[in-house]
Amino acid sequence: MDRDEGMTGARLRTPRAAAVAGIVFSVLLILALVLLTVSVPATPSRAGTWFSDAGRRRTIALALNLVPFAGIAFLWFIGVVRDRIGAHEDRFFASVFLGSGLLFVAMLFVGAAFAGGLITEIAGSTAARPGSDLLATGRVVTSVLLRVYAMRMAAVFMISTATITLRTRVVPTWIGIVGYVFAAVLLVSVGLTAWVTLLFPVWILLLSVDILRSSMRGMPEASTA
Repeated sequence: MDRDEGMTGARLRTPRAAAVAGIVFSVLLILALVLLTVSVPATPSRAGTWFSDAGRRRTIALALNLVPFAGIAFLWFIGVVRDRIGAHEDRFFASVFLGSGLLFVAMLFVGAAFAGGLITEIAGSTAARPGSDLLATGRVVTSVLLRVYAMRMAAVFMISTATITLRTRVVPTWIGIVGYVFAAVLLVSVGLTAWVTLLFPVWILLLSVDILRSSMRGMPEASTA
């Protein structure tokens, strides 16, 4: 009896843990992306003009400091979602789900570390400030890592996650369809505007809120039992 009660408690806690982790990740990443977008100039030719503004430097530093915590929450989200799906997961899509998620986090961390290292070096340097060409190069590299490669991995993650959740019927159909649409937009237009990168955390937020809502109703595993 105690064992059954323990298993039931774990089944009830798993969706809520996934939902909380997903919500934390979404909020942190949305905040970081918005802060970076509004603080960094849109054109590389103006890469050096923002650095003289101490307020912008602090804003960018804050955004970059949020990235590790967002990545940790995302890893937790991946683990808990896999635990919830359990034996129902498809091996092929589960491999793509895990691989794309880990690659997304890796690229997110590398991009943030590169940008943070560049800013720290420039801010702490007593020598002459690097020219705009060097700053523009650093900005482009960071942008490519965070907004192109990382977000295309995010699109693959969305496709695999939407497929798994639709097959196991753990989320409403409309959320899976929205995931496919958002993923397609990220794949083809991620380089056009920085704001399109918000589609990924917004979809994870929708998914997490739905998981939390379902668990609060006391039916977190009804469709996969």
